[in-house]
Amino acid sequence: MLNLTGNGSSQTCSGVKRRDFLQVGSLGAAGLSLPAYLEAKELGAVEPGHDEKSCIMIFNLGAPSQLDTFDPKPQAPAEVRGPFQPIQTRGDFELSEILPRHAQLADQFSLVRSVHHGGAAVHDAGWQMMQTGRQFTGGVNSPHAGAVLSWLRGRRSDLPPFVVLPETMGRGGGNLPNGQSGGFLGKAHDPFALMADPSQANFQVPDLLPPDTIGEVRLQRRRKLRDLIDSTVQDFESAENAQLLDENFQAAWRMMTSTQARDAFDLTKEPQSIRDRYGMNRFGQCCLLARRLVESGVRFVTVNTFLTVFNEVTWDIHGSAPFTSIAGMKDIVAPMYDQGYSALIEDLNLRGLLDSTMVCNVAEFGRTPKVNPAGGRDHWPQCFSVYFAGAGVKGGQVVGSSDPIGGVPADRPVVPADVIATIFRGLGLKLDDHLPGPGGRPFPLVDFGHQEIHELF
Repeated sequence: MLNLTGNGSSQTCSGVKRRDFLQVGSLGAAGLSLPAYLEAKELGAVEPGHDEKSCIMIFNLGAPSQLDTFDPKPQAPAEVRGPFQPIQTRGDFELSEILPRHAQLADQFSLVRSVHHGGAAVHDAGWQMMQTGRQFTGGVNSPHAGAVLSWLRGRRSDLPPFVVLPETMGRGGGNLPNGQSGGFLGKAHDPFALMADPSQANFQVPDLLPPDTIGEVRLQRRRKLRDLIDSTVQDFESAENAQLLDENFQAAWRMMTSTQARDAFDLTKEPQSIRDRYGMNRFGQCCLLARRLVESGVRFVTVNTFLTVFNEVTWDIHGSAPFTSIAGMKDIVAPMYDQGYSALIEDLNLRGLLDSTMVCNVAEFGRTPKVNPAGGRDHWPQCFSVYFAGAGVKGGQVVGSSDPIGGVPADRPVVPADVIATIFRGLGLKLDDHLPGPGGRPFPLVDFGHQEIHELF
């Protein structure tokens, strides 16, 4: 990290003193580790290329109950089917009545009802597997799908290639990596995390733009200072790692001073009617922001529906505090989610972006087929549903099925690596490409034997 430090100081609202500084290279999305950069450059993967595909991954943190949302079982016993009725949709399937807006645009997305994994039934184990395609084993932290895209394709605008909204996942109870990092590709490919709630009236983007206490003139003065320092170390500047540092500096500077970056994150540029359509809540405004970001050149955006499963109303419907009840899911979680997702799909479609943007909705696992004594459902990685829209996905269909109680796949079983392969296929990546793994060992994009869910395309 390169720090150009001045003598001034400021007091934040938390009481912490902060010196005026311009930090270059501190934004993970702006930098590249030297080995990864050189290898990517040699492969021709640093330049953006000619692709225009993007991905918005909505991660349903907490894990929706498949029986109460995407895979209703109206003929099952009462303790299995739950309290909700199925409704007809515009697709070739039924959904739960708590997702009426999904039903109206079901011809735009397709369900996969036969996903399962063999990982531990803890949240962060599923987070890791469903975002990287691999378990965390042997100390190898695999990169998020967005980090892979960042490494292979790089940025295509002043904005980072990979963004997480509103922030990366919090605690999951298992003390494992959450899968939302650059992993073995290095911190250079970590996502840019917003770390703010875009539904708040005073919403700002911390760390993207310079602190308010540093004016434009002072920023220019610090840049001139760096130029002066550079002119005295020409021998160093001729080295490869110094050239990389300069590229990092220019990338960070470009993003911090970019009108495009400011505009992309500025939700006040949206008509209030559009903001209201998405829902004036954290998830809804994150979905709107995701649309603005892909529209401005961001390659991969992950939207976390929630930040943690503890002391927050989420999909984690164990039925008793500090978790959510089935009634809480119906009255709070489902309406917010239904509104935000439907607005996103409709908006992308109206703007001509859905053909070039894959929207995938995933979760760490499903819920137990039987309602527990507390009136909720517990963790169940043996069977759950995910769904896809855009980027060539044929809408309105179902791939795979579960058994009569939604407990295990009945046909066409799908595992996390297949889900990640499907995302890569939608983005136009070659599944036989390799990544530079730990110790120089090449890692395939997905493990051998796994392919995209071809029925979707």
